[in-house]
Amino acid sequence: MAGISSSTQPAIADNETLADFETAKKPKRNKYAFACAILASLTSILLGYDIGVMSGAIIFIQKDLKISDVQVEIVMGILNVYCLVGSCAAGRTSDWLGRRYTIVFAGAIFFVGALLMGFATNYAFLMVGRFVAGIGVGYALMIAPVYTAEVSPASSRGFLTSFPEVFINGGILLGYVSNYAFSKLRTDLGWRLMLGVGAIPSVFLAVGVLAMPESPRWLVMQGRLGEAKKVLDKTSDTVEEAELRLSDIKQAAGIPEDCTDDVVQVPKQSHGEGVWKELLLYPTPAVRHVLICGIGIHFFQQASGIDAVVLYSPRIFEKAGITSSDHKLLATVAVGFVKTIFILVATFLLDRIGRRPLLLSSIIGMVASLTTLGFSLTIIDRSDEKVTWAIVLCITMVLAYVALFSIGMGPITWVYSSEIFPLRLRAQGASMAVAINRVTSGVISMTFISLYEAISIGGAFFLFAGIATVATLFFYLCYPETQGKTLEEMEGLFGKFIGWREEAKKLKEMKKTREVNGDDGTGNVQIQLGNTVNK
Repeated sequence: MAGISSSTQPAIADNETLADFETAKKPKRNKYAFACAILASLTSILLGYDIGVMSGAIIFIQKDLKISDVQVEIVMGILNVYCLVGSCAAGRTSDWLGRRYTIVFAGAIFFVGALLMGFATNYAFLMVGRFVAGIGVGYALMIAPVYTAEVSPASSRGFLTSFPEVFINGGILLGYVSNYAFSKLRTDLGWRLMLGVGAIPSVFLAVGVLAMPESPRWLVMQGRLGEAKKVLDKTSDTVEEAELRLSDIKQAAGIPEDCTDDVVQVPKQSHGEGVWKELLLYPTPAVRHVLICGIGIHFFQQASGIDAVVLYSPRIFEKAGITSSDHKLLATVAVGFVKTIFILVATFLLDRIGRRPLLLSSIIGMVASLTTLGFSLTIIDRSDEKVTWAIVLCITMVLAYVALFSIGMGPITWVYSSEIFPLRLRAQGASMAVAINRVTSGVISMTFISLYEAISIGGAFFLFAGIATVATLFFYLCYPETQGKTLEEMEGLFGKFIGWREEAKKLKEMKKTREVNGDDGTGNVQIQLGNTVNK
């Protein structure tokens, strides 16, 4: 963390770190940062609505367009593959246009895609709409958590950065409700309305974004220090914290600490040039650790089967013995409701309990619920008679699984991956992680029917339970706690993979040493990508 001399900053003469302000003063939630996070996270409703609405709409699409199960798999999961175009382009776009206008761009693309899907007259037309909407969703998925992390004070970053996942769940619930509401209409009209009304949230998004400031970190990277300072003053808990955040960002951008001009020439590349080379070809040990953690958590979030449950819940409930379309759609509404409630609970726990405890308890619970779900579905599948207790157990485990996912694995994936990448690598690193997330989700979505037909539906969930078990070991060994660390400060936690605990102890000892020795804060100790360097 960049040092700030006590002679120039009397308000922090006691050499407190940013974390000290958070824990000692426990400020109230910053309402301005809260509002910015909500507006940015509205983009995530787009993906959530699409996931939720397709789970029910596909029942009527299959009847109306007379498509096969293979075509069902493709139309359900292909949006995740199309997301790659958006998420891969979003990093570079957000570095050029800024985070705010990238959000507007995402909303505009999805608006067009939703209208195309709503007016689709055949399968090919529907796929074109899925392609356009997928690009918009890819942009939205990448930019929302990055913007929120960059605008949030460290004391509330976990709470605010979990908002994208909150709105994904809210969108899923809206999609489920839309399914039930329009299911009474004519088959050819109902599914088109289900998909078409998805354009409405993107309109509110485009209007709301006008009230948002630009990301202070992006402004500094463009040399616009005056504007960045104004944003930081509004989004920080205290004036002192705003000054420390600005100092940290200036140091990361290569701007001299004593520079106070409103507009400066940034010495380092600020539009993403050379970032991919640093990420993939010549990464330092710390960057490699960060990249593996960012990609790994996104991979396991999807590989543990969440989209199979959310997208295909009507089929799962049908396998469990629920045959009425109304009852299946109502059961999916229950899934969406439970998911939304527990993600709201998680937002209040992230900055109190920490990332690791929630992540580990969530994934362990998911292993147990997936195993039990596989067991109950196997019993139902192999029984000639209706097994009531197994049906009840199956429904209970579906709800338990989405609850456990939502309280940890769901939100922490977005929080963690958006906060661990260093500033200069953040946009591209986050876009790569989102790309992995969407590819994995696409593979699961487009193969689930074929998978359960090949190894039985119970076997499919046993497979997901095995993947979640591997994820548990991976998270326990390689993922440091990031709670309460500034985005710049946490770079020192990464670099030794399973040896990260040693680095965490060093950081803690360095803070204690500063307090005892009365370090003047001039930067005699610097934290750099995984190494402690003494000047």
